[in-house]
Amino acid sequence: MENLSFNKENLAYEKAARRVQELKKFYGNLTSYCLVIPFLLILNLLTSPEHLWFYWPMLGWGIGLAAHAANVFGIGKNWEEKKIQQLMEEDQKNKNLL
Repeated sequence: MENLSFNKENLAYEKAARRVQELKKFYGNLTSYCLVIPFLLILNLLTSPEHLWFYWPMLGWGIGLAAHAANVFGIGKNWEEKKIQQLMEEDQKNKNLL
């Protein structure tokens, strides 16, 4: 029984550690975006103000950042968790039938 409790605690810790890593990566990406894009804007305005190109990397990276945020902050996360629970319950049922 003690082993089962330890195993659940281990799984919970690993899940929390993965979540922290996901958040850390997202915030690193966001910080980079917030530092690099203004630099590109200034560079663009100083070197060729008649031809604005900074918005292309801003748009591309912004779309990637939005997708990363959606992945980290839960679009689809609830569905994933519910599906995992459902599959685990079905597996447990099947084990009990045997």
